[in-house]
Amino acid sequence: MKPPARIKQTFRLRGDLSRDLADYARRKRVAQGAVVEAALASHLSPDGADRLEAALARRLDRMSRQIERLERHLGISNETLALFIRFWLTAVPPLPDTAQSAAQAKGRERFEGFVETLGRRLAKGRSFADEVTRDLVRSENIAPMADED
Repeated sequence: MKPPARIKQTFRLRGDLSRDLADYARRKRVAQGAVVEAALASHLSPDGADRLEAALARRLDRMSRQIERLERHLGISNETLALFIRFWLTAVPPLPDTAQSAAQAKGRERFEGFVETLGRRLAKGRSFADEVTRDLVRSENIAPMADED
């Protein structure tokens, strides 16, 4: 099949636009006419706007799901921290003054261990939120929740 006939067009471009066209065509190693032809075809295509809108909608949907996942993980983190603080404040009795320095030294040692463990988990890509979710799914598959009949 024979390609459609090509018709010569003559038009003028602003100097800066002409330089940009020449630079772009040189970088891409294509003819300037091919760049202009592709740009015109894209601009005049009736479904071009629909394709752009569909692509944007897909991207927005993906971003919405990512934000929802972040909100969920943040909620889990906040709830975990709040439960830990409540437990710690209600379960740990105050120390006498004579035991303060030993407790502080032990606390620093434990904190260093915590930071080390956290670093290893993050390096492996593990997430506590993902672990909690897996544990919940596993426990729901094994036994029904206590308040379900």
